[in-house]
Amino acid sequence: MTNPLFSSARTDATRPQENPAPTVPRAADTVADLGSPLPAGVGPAGPTPLETLIVTVARLRAPGGCPWDADQTHASLVRHLVEETHELIEAIEDGSRDDLLEELGDVLYQVLFHADLAAHTPEENFDIQDVAARLTEKMIGRHPHVFGNVTLHSAEEVAAAWDSFKAAEKPGRTSVLDGIPTGMPALALADKVLGRAEKIGLLEADAGFPLPIESEADLGPLLLAIVASARAQGLDAERALRVAVRDLQSEIRGAEHPAADAFDAGIIALPT
Repeated sequence: MTNPLFSSARTDATRPQENPAPTVPRAADTVADLGSPLPAGVGPAGPTPLETLIVTVARLRAPGGCPWDADQTHASLVRHLVEETHELIEAIEDGSRDDLLEELGDVLYQVLFHADLAAHTPEENFDIQDVAARLTEKMIGRHPHVFGNVTLHSAEEVAAAWDSFKAAEKPGRTSVLDGIPTGMPALALADKVLGRAEKIGLLEADAGFPLPIESEADLGPLLLAIVASARAQGLDAERALRVAVRDLQSEIRGAEHPAADAFDAGIIALPT
């Protein structure tokens, strides 16, 4: 695997021997200005802003670059990825166009940073081009109604087909719960697990508990009141919900693979 956008930025022959002046590269600057020759495939008009950013990331991590960047690992970057993701969410919900533009860039930077780390880790040995190729293959494979001869007429049909394609790609999964990130916040995790239970018929989508909720404007204060009540009693609402979700997951797995000692927390009705 050779990616000129990375390999050319890291060769001994072209690596600057001294740190560059503390200026911020502009998108219009050539890759050579960052200490690298023009990558193969870049036209005479020069690199695109994305190509310049890719080489900028590599330059920061190269010897003679930024010591902080050079010291990072996938694990050490996790908290930064989480923080940048939350900032992007905030920009989507409350920010301006400029906020969204900036925060999308920060998340993109995290992706490029991880890809550059992998490109220079022998046991990983992939780069951003491999990431893009894998994603393109997946998106085309999961959209045969766009790129193939399959006909799907509604968003619901597309969602169902997506689940089928995803299951075919992951034949080793034995539960509808497999693949759900356990590190999700408890509220998002609960929503995801309940959705999976609905997909296999263990729960009805409209058979919720009888609470006076008709809109998110009703729901928000109710959730806030629950958290406030928990705090007043010295309880951890996040942990309590996570424990309840784990119990629900155990019940779902018991329903998928019935056994005499199947766990029953009374959240759903297990088959008898």
